Amino acid sequence: MKFLIMVLCLSSSVSFADSKNNFTTTEVQLTQEGAAQVAKQVQLAAQKLSKNVTIAVVGSQGETILLLKGDGVGPHNTEAARRKAYTSLSTKTPTLLLLRNVKNNPDTVNLAELPELLLLSGGYPLWKNGSVVGAVGIAGGGSPENDDLIASQAGVPLAGISTTK
Repeated sequence: MKFLIMVLCLSSSVSFADSKNNFTTTEVQLTQEGAAQVAKQVQLAAQKLSKNVTIAVVGSQGETILLLKGDGVGPHNTEAARRKAYTSLSTKTPTLLLLRNVKNNPDTVNLAELPELLLLSGGYPLWKNGSVVGAVGIAGGGSPENDDLIASQAGVPLAGISTTK
């Protein structure tokens, strides 16, 4: 009898949990086509400045979706672009803003010591409906300001993807 009561209690709590769906989330994912459109926007912005850049786009879990090395851009920029995108995704902050915040706040200076984060300008989170769906990283634009400006143009308005929340 005790066993039957325990089974009934467990089965009712399991069905209760399932009906509320408290154990999973539905997440919007950036597609390969979306990443390609982000790269296209970035390339247009870079062309306006007469720059070739390396572009990295990561998905919402930090996975690399697209990595495109710019012609004539140094090979170190490939990893830099990926890490800028990852840093921006992870912190939900443009990397230039993060860099400035870290420099101005001694309590956050240790962020620069985390091995995967790269506190250089050129990374922007990609937002859709208030959620981060990925991030873009730009490297090789010739200056921190260029990398930041180019990355900030990564939005795809028709798809509702933006570099601002």
